[in-house]
Amino acid sequence: MLAGAWTAYGAGLSRLRIPLPAAVVAGQLPLPLGVLAAGGGPTAFAWAALATAAADGAVILWTRPAAVRITAAVGAATLGGWALLTGGWLSLVSPWSGAPLLLAAAAIALFTAWRTSAAAVAGSVVAGLAVITAVGGLLRAAVPSDWTVPVYVLCGLAVASVWRAGRRETAPEAGRTRALPAGVRLGLACAGAGVAALGVVWSLPPVAAGLLGPLARTTGVWSGEHAGQPLASFPGTAALVLAVAAVVLAAVPRLWARCGALALTWALLTALPVSLGLPYAATLTLQLLTTAAALAGAVRPGPLARGLRRPEAGAAGTAGTAGTTGAESPAATPAASGTPWGAWVPSRPRTAASGVGAGTVLGRIVYGLGLGSAVSAVALSLDSRGATFTALGALLVLLGGTAAFGTGARRVVAACAAVLTAAGLVLAAAAAGGFEDHWTALALLGVTAAAAAVGAKARPVALPVEITGAALALPAFALAAPRPAFLALTLALGGVVAAATAVRPERRRFASWTAAALFLLAAWVRLAAWEVTIPEAYTLPVTVPALAVGFLRRRRDPEASSWAAYGPGLAATLLPSLVAAWTDPEWARPLALGLAALAVTLLGARFRLQALLVLGGAVLALDGLHELAPYVVQAVGALPRWLPPALAGLLLLAVGATYEQRLRDARRLRDRVARMR
Repeated sequence: MLAGAWTAYGAGLSRLRIPLPAAVVAGQLPLPLGVLAAGGGPTAFAWAALATAAADGAVILWTRPAAVRITAAVGAATLGGWALLTGGWLSLVSPWSGAPLLLAAAAIALFTAWRTSAAAVAGSVVAGLAVITAVGGLLRAAVPSDWTVPVYVLCGLAVASVWRAGRRETAPEAGRTRALPAGVRLGLACAGAGVAALGVVWSLPPVAAGLLGPLARTTGVWSGEHAGQPLASFPGTAALVLAVAAVVLAAVPRLWARCGALALTWALLTALPVSLGLPYAATLTLQLLTTAAALAGAVRPGPLARGLRRPEAGAAGTAGTAGTTGAESPAATPAASGTPWGAWVPSRPRTAASGVGAGTVLGRIVYGLGLGSAVSAVALSLDSRGATFTALGALLVLLGGTAAFGTGARRVVAACAAVLTAAGLVLAAAAAGGFEDHWTALALLGVTAAAAAVGAKARPVALPVEITGAALALPAFALAAPRPAFLALTLALGGVVAAATAVRPERRRFASWTAAALFLLAAWVRLAAWEVTIPEAYTLPVTVPALAVGFLRRRRDPEASSWAAYGPGLAATLLPSLVAAWTDPEWARPLALGLAALAVTLLGARFRLQALLVLGGAVLALDGLHELAPYVVQAVGALPRWLPPALAGLLLLAVGATYEQRLRDARRLRDRVARMR
């Protein structure tokens, strides 16, 4: 009565804004309050709320004042939401009571969405979720508990299929018409796809267990014991959900769907050992086969892109055609909008040179998935010696084939991974043969040599392969470190490999310096092993090559500074020898050092080389000072005490008398030295 009174009052006085919205508010109360007064339960109250929400929907559709429609929309959302929540709860505890309520709510939401374009997507999403909950609840009650999620996923896919089933078109003279509005179809597809996506997320734990489980090792390497399968109690129907989702996505001719289908197929193969409880051998075999299939798809991605539709002209997203492996063709054909999520969003035109083909995208995806399976297979194979050799050998062949026939970054990564796999085989063979660490170091260095040899032939991947091989030399040196003799041999062999690489023009500079450093370290380690403590034995191997290199540089470039050409080589021997001479009680080293410094000084003066003159003269002076100092001290001690001050005074008088001449001589000497190279 109150609602009718407010309605009559508002209709009679149309200028007033409050009465009609107040009538709508009052209209929300009769049915729910009547049910409560009659002692109805939650189900009856939900039906009353739903009936009131339906009436609100009618008000929204067939009244014009905005305030009335907004008030009715709030009431419909509140009471309808309560009815849906009650229906969802009933679908869990009493499916046959909740299903009619949810289906009725779905019908009301769908009718509203059909008639109101602004609410088409939201209303159809609500309708789709209600239908999935209702039907899924009925089916769930009839199947075992492990099938609960697959039932809801199948219902979601059935609702999502309305997108295609509802787009049948006719072409009357007035124009095209569709069986279902686009907004309704989109909302239903979103609802179904969302439920299916949640089901896929529920199915992911077995995938993670299958991929990462071997990395969390609980048994010893080569112990022959196999860890228990993680998540063994997880429902095996997770694999069915992944399989169904993969098949559905594979049927959609869009790039994003094909990417999802490939990822779900890989996830299915990874989860099967966990879901089905496969034995160890079958699990390892399946992982290797998955890796092989993924790497094969990465090398030849054309078949993966078969059946995909061409992008629209001016598309900005990633696109491709069947069998496309590179940039997309400049010829564009209209793309049918057969899915609610287009793979390409209209934007500025793009050229073939800037596009990335669908085959390339799919190849990159399966390549990354294949590498993940390869790592998991290697970790799993460590349970058994035979399995380790089998897995590493198979992966070496697969990665080598990928490096040989692949392109771009995939080829480079495969080549580097093949080098690491070969190193793993060498280490496994050394461990199986019981080799000591220093022999293992030599064997590992053989992989470095092989990588350098391969780099000399395989130009596209030469540098990455050589860097990977060089990195393997570091653990080889570490393994040989406890045995100085073998460490010297290992360093020398590494120098041989670097020297062989330096023959190639593009590697000459860096590899030559590396070879020189390794040879020098090998010599030093050998001298230390022989307990040689003479510093010249360590410095001369540096000085001689450095002076030779400086001489060759000066021949090519006479204007080169003598400090750059000869300074490092001379300093490497003269300075350490000077330090040793100052602490050496014998006379042989100071004498030899003085003679060498004198020769260097004379050569510097003869050929006008500043570095030789300054270094040689400084070392000669310091060496002579050190040797003559004791005799000077003795002589000064034997003279009368007044004589040194007198001689100092005479020296000052002589210098003062010839000050200007000495100053000119010092300037001329400075200028001469400065003009030297």
